[in-house]
Amino acid sequence: MDMTEFIEINPKVMLGKPVIKGTRITVELILEKLANNESYEAILEEHPRLKREHILAALTYAVNSLKGEMFIPTVAAA
Repeated sequence: MDMTEFIEINPKVMLGKPVIKGTRITVELILEKLANNESYEAILEEHPRLKREHILAALTYAVNSLKGEMFIPTVAAA
């Protein structure tokens, strides 16, 4: 999965935390919800702008972060 399609890091959005593109929903929030045993369906219901692919991208981001093999382009600060 190409997570750069769904995740961005922009210093002007959520203090530069990785977020789902076009939202203020952080990867961290999605991972916390999953860690607290929330189902995909519950997360998607609570955040209607999210899609299943966004949750998978957040998981991919986490895995790649732990591997230390990740490149996410950032939005240039204007």
